[in-house]
Amino acid sequence: MVNVLVVYDRAAGQLLSEQHFDHRRDALAARFRVERKHRGRSDIEVVVLAANTRADLLKTHARYFLSLDELAAKMG
Repeated sequence: MVNVLVVYDRAAGQLLSEQHFDHRRDALAARFRVERKHRGRSDIEVVVLAANTRADLLKTHARYFLSLDELAAKMG
């Protein structure tokens, strides 16, 4: 199981950071620290995602990891 902390800039449509954790509790603790850092910024999204593999995350949450052009190409 992978636990990934994602920091995403909604306005720019850009992944700012991606951190991998072995334990969900560590990922959640990091999430709360990062959320405090970006408090009041509605354009910054901070989430913890979990899946069996990173490839699975690319299937279910591609918008965080692929550019708009890559997403469009994938749909076409």
